[in-house]
Amino acid sequence: MFDIERWQEIFDTIRKNKLRTFLTGLSVASGIFILVILLGFGQGLQNGIEQEFEQDAATSVWVWPGVTSKEYKGLNPGRRIQLNNENFETSAVLLNDAIEYKSPRIFVRGITVNYGKEALIYGVQGVSAQFQFIENCKMYEGRFVNHLDEMSTAKVAVIGKKIKTDVFNKVESPIGEFIEISGIPFKIIGVYGEYEDREEERIYIPITTAQRVFNGGNRVNNISYTLPPVDNFDQAVAQAVDFKNSLKTHLQQSHTIAPDDTSALNVWSAMEEAKRYYSLTGNIKLFFWFVGICTIIAGVVGVSNIMLIVVKERTKEIGIRKALGAKPWSIIGMILHEAIFVTAISGFTGLIFSMGILEILGPHIEVDYIVNPSVNFKVAISTVFVLIFAGTVAGFFPAWRAARIQTIEALRDE
Repeated sequence: MFDIERWQEIFDTIRKNKLRTFLTGLSVASGIFILVILLGFGQGLQNGIEQEFEQDAATSVWVWPGVTSKEYKGLNPGRRIQLNNENFETSAVLLNDAIEYKSPRIFVRGITVNYGKEALIYGVQGVSAQFQFIENCKMYEGRFVNHLDEMSTAKVAVIGKKIKTDVFNKVESPIGEFIEISGIPFKIIGVYGEYEDREEERIYIPITTAQRVFNGGNRVNNISYTLPPVDNFDQAVAQAVDFKNSLKTHLQQSHTIAPDDTSALNVWSAMEEAKRYYSLTGNIKLFFWFVGICTIIAGVVGVSNIMLIVVKERTKEIGIRKALGAKPWSIIGMILHEAIFVTAISGFTGLIFSMGILEILGPHIEVDYIVNPSVNFKVAISTVFVLIFAGTVAGFFPAWRAARIQTIEALRDE
């Protein structure tokens, strides 16, 4: 039942002790504020890492060659490993059941690129049709390189959206236009987009064309794969580890590389890297929870201390109430109401202020690996209710002490 007299008493007490009540409420509000802000940045860190991994397919595995560092089977260290078409084809056959998409890639070097009289400084790479899905290329116009282009060594090119903006801004569409690569005309058949501008500064041509026309022979610079999706993250990581180990073993045997030579071949798995980063963000979020909860506990302890002071100051009043017939639970309720009121108002103030800051400033924060820091509202509001419960517990002990004060001793208190 709503007791207006009880609320009047609470407000009278607050008015008489404005600074004390303000400082107590500030400690509680700052606890919630710090916790929500920390959780928001923890989520922003997770968002940033997820965005980094979205640039390529989540299950992608990449392999590129290095230089041997150990003698093996009579071969000296310092050999530079060169991947080739055979490595790509045999690994694709050997590990076919574990592969979703696959593509070799070659970087075409020592060339010139021109559009009309304009010299272009963009890189040219030879890839296969499935590279679009490995790199997560989104087609905005036209199409990507296809299998027929590879079979016919077609002189076609796919350009990035940034290249279209920088070079072809005077034409309605670059599709059908020609660029010259070392004097050889290539027809533009598509425009792709990626997550970062630098990823859109590439020109893709069929890998067979890159090898045959620009003296690439059967060499490739790296090979990439994606693995089929599985039910959960742990299974995906385990699948990636098994595939990576099998691929590395096969290529080491093909190039006579010592099994423990870590510099001859580099195999990178997106899922393994994601697990490492997600574990890191999980630990950071746990640390943020720890710091925030410690701050809240400090605020709750402050509430308890203030309530003890209130009980001490109102000892004589409590004695008079008990002499007039006030029940112990009435005394407890009087103290608890004030503790709950201060805790609730302070907690919701801290929540609203912190959520407002995240909502207004979060989308505009541009920091490496932090994207749109935010917090789940249900988690935040649940935290406030837990805080109110903690404030109730903190206020209960001073209230219980007040209820146990002997009437005669209370009346004698000065």
